Amino acid sequence: MLVKRSGSGGKRSVPATTVPTLRVALPVPLPHAFDYRADGLDGEALAGCRVRVPFGRGELIGIVLGAGEADQQGLKPVIDVLDAAPVFVGELWRTLLWAAGYYHFPVGEVLGAALPAVLRAGAPWPSLDEPGLALSPAGAEALAGGRLRAGPGRIVLQALADGPLGLAQLRLQLGPSAGAAIRRLRQRGWVEETALRPARVFTPPLAGPALHPEQQAVVDAVDLDGGFQGHLLQGVTGSGKTEVYLQLVARVLERGRQALVLVPEIALTPQALRRYRERLAAQVLPLHSGLGERERARAWAMARAGEPCVVLGTRSAIFTPLPNAGLIVVDEEHDGSYKQGDGFRYHARDLALVRGKSLGIPVLLGSATPSLESLALAAQGRLCHHRLDQRRGGARLPALRLIDVRGLRLRGGLAPASEQALREMLAQGGQALVFRNRRGFAPALRCRGCGHVWQCPRCDRPSTLHRQPPALICHHCGRRERLPVTCPACAGSDLDGRGLGTERIEAELAEAFPGTHILRIDRDSMRGTRQLEACLREIEAGGPAILVGTQLLAKGHDWPGLGLVIVADADAGLFSPDFRAPEHLAQLLTQVAGRAGRGGRAGTVLVQTRQPEHPFWSRWLRGGYPAVAEAELAERRDSALPPFRHQALLAAEARDPHRLDDFFTAVMALPGDRQAVDLIGPLPAPMPRRAGHHRRQLLLESGARPALHGLLAAWMPALYTLPQARRVRWALDVDPVDPY
Repeated sequence: MLVKRSGSGGKRSVPATTVPTLRVALPVPLPHAFDYRADGLDGEALAGCRVRVPFGRGELIGIVLGAGEADQQGLKPVIDVLDAAPVFVGELWRTLLWAAGYYHFPVGEVLGAALPAVLRAGAPWPSLDEPGLALSPAGAEALAGGRLRAGPGRIVLQALADGPLGLAQLRLQLGPSAGAAIRRLRQRGWVEETALRPARVFTPPLAGPALHPEQQAVVDAVDLDGGFQGHLLQGVTGSGKTEVYLQLVARVLERGRQALVLVPEIALTPQALRRYRERLAAQVLPLHSGLGERERARAWAMARAGEPCVVLGTRSAIFTPLPNAGLIVVDEEHDGSYKQGDGFRYHARDLALVRGKSLGIPVLLGSATPSLESLALAAQGRLCHHRLDQRRGGARLPALRLIDVRGLRLRGGLAPASEQALREMLAQGGQALVFRNRRGFAPALRCRGCGHVWQCPRCDRPSTLHRQPPALICHHCGRRERLPVTCPACAGSDLDGRGLGTERIEAELAEAFPGTHILRIDRDSMRGTRQLEACLREIEAGGPAILVGTQLLAKGHDWPGLGLVIVADADAGLFSPDFRAPEHLAQLLTQVAGRAGRGGRAGTVLVQTRQPEHPFWSRWLRGGYPAVAEAELAERRDSALPPFRHQALLAAEARDPHRLDDFFTAVMALPGDRQAVDLIGPLPAPMPRRAGHHRRQLLLESGARPALHGLLAAWMPALYTLPQARRVRWALDVDPVDPY
């Protein structure tokens, strides 16, 4: 929608002459673009370029959408054009404009989300030269003098003796020790920064294992020259899905084209990056939030240059320009991390299919536990469904066993049978994983005298007890407070943690297994990607160890020494009000169970529960994830729930609940065709209060996607103009996956 006003909302009197204008999308929460005077500029030629424009009392960086309307008086001029050529062109440009419409989100914020942060801020295009290091004269002298002790520093200097090397290559060779070694060498003046042209000649890739017949059938079925086709690869854990990806990506590179590989978590990228770089004779560009902003921008720009490469990244990498695309792979496609939880709430898996269709290339979705949405598409024939039912190398799927822990005394969260199995595994020199998807020492602190439980005053939920360092922390809003000494209700001092978190399991296992190497991996213990990578390498090296962790350890990892998995508390998802809970529980359990028995060692999975009679367990133990998925799909179809029905969630929050009343009353009065759309609510959110804000939501459902989007298209422009909307924080989530 064109707005006949200046970017700052004011007007100035100018002669009534024909003035060329530009329509500019700005990163502001408004649904329309803004017109600016463009003396001597061609709006159509500048479409997709960045411009600096006045807005309010400051300036903003926007993206030109095209020519605006002529004869508009009072417009302010464009301050500067930042690009000689559009940053967005062709397929990506069309996809982003489509996504703004589909998700009913301001186009300026959509385009901003697709740009690296430094480009979004107006920085010039990054150089495609690779940052590197060269040996300085002082460093050459130190190396020749033989005075250096053995260690990473000497390895770096020896590597640079034959010529400059890129920082990425040095870090790949040295691993976690590279950063500290390079910093020390810089401080001594023994190395110098330099810029290297991107390498075009790569070392020969390592030969991969021979494909077994199931894998070969999948590789042959994906036609890299036949245009768009969606594929779903459902392979049991350890069946070699990654090898299928590698073989297909190698074929794409042989054709001189680009491949995009998405993974759900940063935790998975170090291992994946190493495997792809070892196996492929091409540039492998990481793209995730763990990188520096300039490094991300450089990788984005290198992909945009169209050179054959592999882009390996997390959710936001779906916005990478791919002018020479050949394949998109979405690994662990079921994972909820692919859905953006705030702001522009896109789903990277869905956009991968949209981009693949627009680019005319195949898209491969892979998982041991596919989402019900993908399974429904496969059943409709919209995705080619492939299966890998055998583990590679003849390895067997782990044996599953349910342990009833009712009435048992647990130590470190373990039943006596689980503890005995753990001792036997360690005695055999193997590794074991104790899984508890709850970080902290205990989910709550309580007084044993009167039963008082410390609640977060901003969320009406228990605060989690932490011991390292000691504190009560709300995992919903982040509120932190000191540990109390006495109970405010009864003045008693007998306070104790209620329930189990990974920190408590680690502490109690350290007492039960003195001298045993115990590694805890969760978002509290891992302070950065480098620390996480070092821990993962330590696990890969093998040796007896107990791993304690959350879902960071549940997916994508391949540890041959891991023979035992113990799920300490598996009941949390059995009674959730979320209709997706059984699907998510089955996915999580199947994924974490799949870490066991990948090497020559037989795997065992022990699942502790206080609800052994629940029908979920018999279904999962007998038929695995496929049985649960089949039953859930049938129930969703009978109940008219996604993926057989389409949803959008309008959520709002405010400190004053009366403002929520006013907001939703105004929303419900908006005009629009509601005949084929059901409105459920407004109702309190599953967590009615968070961070001091009351929360409510309105669910829109329809069996016909056009009807749902037709109503949203009628509502959204009007919603932005509601006075009541300015007094609350509201957001629209199309195709929501999280009811909270």
